[in-house]
Amino acid sequence: MGKAAREQLRRALNEHLNTIHETFQLLDQTPASSLEKTSWKEVIQMGEQISKQATTVGMLYTGDTPGVKALEENMSSYFNLLQGFLLLSHGSSTGAGPTLSSYIDASVKQVVDCSFKLLQEAVSSYGSPNKAQGLTIPQLVGTVWNACSSLKKSPATNVTAIGRAMTKVAVSMKDVLREIKEFKPASDEVSVQSEDKSNDCDDDDSFDGDLSSDLSPQEMKIVNLTITIVSETLVVIKELVRSITGLLQKESSDSCSISVDSLEKLLKLSQGIGVQVDELGACLYPPQELSAIKVALEKITSFSNEMEIELRKLDGFSDDFSKACIGLMNSLGVLEAELGCVCAGDLVPKLDNLSCK
Repeated sequence: MGKAAREQLRRALNEHLNTIHETFQLLDQTPASSLEKTSWKEVIQMGEQISKQATTVGMLYTGDTPGVKALEENMSSYFNLLQGFLLLSHGSSTGAGPTLSSYIDASVKQVVDCSFKLLQEAVSSYGSPNKAQGLTIPQLVGTVWNACSSLKKSPATNVTAIGRAMTKVAVSMKDVLREIKEFKPASDEVSVQSEDKSNDCDDDDSFDGDLSSDLSPQEMKIVNLTITIVSETLVVIKELVRSITGLLQKESSDSCSISVDSLEKLLKLSQGIGVQVDELGACLYPPQELSAIKVALEKITSFSNEMEIELRKLDGFSDDFSKACIGLMNSLGVLEAELGCVCAGDLVPKLDNLSCK
């Protein structure tokens, strides 16, 4: 009886899964601009209904094995909610740029995936003599609760989504800054220790990977100038996020239309700067890659200039952002000048060698 019931439930589950997968494919298509936009609040409310339905599934397994009909009816109701949830979320993505769409897709997919796992476990454990198997159902109900609750934290507008993505860029830059600050200058004591340990290669425990970051005074000067640059870059991103956040008030005005393309370009520019900050951090290990550092500085300068242009288009340019950019440009100029002096200093002995020949 248990095996036959499970097979009946499995067939019903597969039919629902096929239907919901067809609906789920809507998320891969950009909604027509004529489609009426759904508020994210409606999506959250539907998520709350799904959470309640998941609770009902858990309650069916708190006592004796539920009847097949009861479980089938619950499953049908659950999938109807999921289908409505997908349609609402699709409507909420009307006018959404790539960044907001990715947040919506991730949030929706989490709810659907957790629900699938719960229902699949409910079917596979039906009538099973192994009571321990049923213990996973309350846990899976909990994952659905968490997924539905996370909908409240998902950004509802392009501005919010872009601002959150830019904040992630800043967090990554802070990690790079922390790593750069761990560089330390070489000392006579370190040199002696390094020489002693090189004579004892068989002792793996004696190896100290941090020795690779011991730098000469000239290299440390470049490190310290880079620290200033990364710090100034963080200020620029911070002011950019503040400017973007300030656009929320304008976005709520019917008379103001914020360009999603400009927002997305600002995000790509900030991400591009983040990549160059990563590159700067990697180039500081000895022997320092001065030419690569110079290229990174040039790209940061270019990205910053383009960022200013795009922010002006959105009418979000502020004095604080301007001051942050000026501070960054000054720091970039100082390091570029230092690199020029270092390269010129390296060139002199090379020219002397050529003249001797």
